Amino acid sequence: MRNGRSAAVLILWLAVCLGVGSAGAVFTARSVDTWYPLLVKPSWNPPGWVFGPVWTTLYVMMALAAWLVWRRRGFRGGAAAFGWFALQLALNALWSPLFFGLQNPRAALVDVVLLWAAIAGTVIAFWKTSRPAGILLLPYWLWVSFAAALNFAIWRLNP
Repeated sequence: MRNGRSAAVLILWLAVCLGVGSAGAVFTARSVDTWYPLLVKPSWNPPGWVFGPVWTTLYVMMALAAWLVWRRRGFRGGAAAFGWFALQLALNALWSPLFFGLQNPRAALVDVVLLWAAIAGTVIAFWKTSRPAGILLLPYWLWVSFAAALNFAIWRLNP
């Protein structure tokens, strides 16, 4: 595999993953200063400045994981794993419009539970192809576990 092609595919994965994050940020920016501060949140809610760096790091790790699977199997050989990856990316992209755009923590909670399961499927599929790729997704799965608990708490505290 040529290094130029490998670098191009890595850049593609970075663009896709960071693009999902950027799209979500559009919805977040609309409500983070208006609606979100008015919500009752649990005491363990992190400060707002934590979310950007954490998500950026996780999107980069997701891109690296996808790239490792691609390097091992290619797009065709990794089709099943990339199917899981695409599903979790779609569910990830949907969460911000539901939570911040529609201001609907309940709908976002349904999405984040599905996202959690899709990440688990992706971790398993990636792990089977590349153990480092599966490991790179574990912090993402753990963060979404925390995010799901936070989403649930916000939904319960704001009937």
